[in-house]
Amino acid sequence: MAKVTDAAASDPRVRVRVDRALGHLTLDRPRAINALDIGMVHDLSAALDAWEHDPGVDAVLLDGVGERGFCAGGDVRGLYDQIVAGDVAETAHFFRAEYALNARIASYPKPVVVFADGVTMGGGIGLAGHAAVRVVTERSRLAMPEVRIGFTPDVGGSLLLARAPGRVGEYLALTGASVDAADAIYAGLADHLVPSERLDDLREALVSRADPQTATELVLLFDETAGPAGLEAARSWIDDAFSADTVAEIHARLRARSEPDATATADLLETLPPTALAVTLAAVRAARAHDDLRAVLAQEYRLVLWFASTQPDLVEGIRARLVDKDGAPAWSPASSADLADDIVERAFSFEPVPALWG
Repeated sequence: MAKVTDAAASDPRVRVRVDRALGHLTLDRPRAINALDIGMVHDLSAALDAWEHDPGVDAVLLDGVGERGFCAGGDVRGLYDQIVAGDVAETAHFFRAEYALNARIASYPKPVVVFADGVTMGGGIGLAGHAAVRVVTERSRLAMPEVRIGFTPDVGGSLLLARAPGRVGEYLALTGASVDAADAIYAGLADHLVPSERLDDLREALVSRADPQTATELVLLFDETAGPAGLEAARSWIDDAFSADTVAEIHARLRARSEPDATATADLLETLPPTALAVTLAAVRAARAHDDLRAVLAQEYRLVLWFASTQPDLVEGIRARLVDKDGAPAWSPASSADLADDIVERAFSFEPVPALWG
């Protein structure tokens, strides 16, 4: 019999229960592809706090309701409303709570298993990407698409991308491209491919704990070999172009390539906001130098609040994609040639109040 904790009653968008020795957290907002709001973040955190020293819980499973996806990210429309209303304090509160949860999952003393089935983007990567055991399926589509709305990868995503092979991280960050299970495993965003039709069996195995005992060993019983990774096959042009020092040079190198995908990527970059591209490129490379999640989250916190507090592109990007849905954002500036020389320095030197940690 599953035991339901008190946390389940505080927000119906998160189902919280314990079945035998497995703590089970389920995102239950399927109409929004389980997008995170502040109540969901608080309930997830409260459950992890309650279970950390509970001898009756020795592993945690995190999944989502619905076949469309595990988690489409944070509540971007809510972010839009906060910025338009000038409520930067509420925006800061959400990111502080979300990033603390990301760090908590990464350092949790009990194994956290995540089923990143279907759409897993943005804040969904923050939940899944730092877990001990990261499961994807044939339906999975993973991405950090923030640049497409005039933003920058966060929730520790810049560090995950920085650790990807070669320059795959810069490619995924600057394009916001989504990847399938094979590419997600190749890029280091996931660990195991389990067919979606076997997820219920895997859940039951995690509950029953038949031999072998560890969560990783149990998942391996259901693991299937992913197909060839398209990202690996594209490494020659990705590494050549995305190792360039600037976005402008990346674009020029893409134009010089003969591969159709390189040309298409050059076309895409021309449609994206120059400010977000420049800051995101610097963010991934700074994360590669840090290689520490808490330090990277602090860096991302500065950057996202800089965007939210000072940059019109974020509101414009959300407007064009989710509010008016006209797909025609007017970026400011519209050309990289018009970017201020010190734009990246200004973004990285921004000091939000309150700070993320402490």
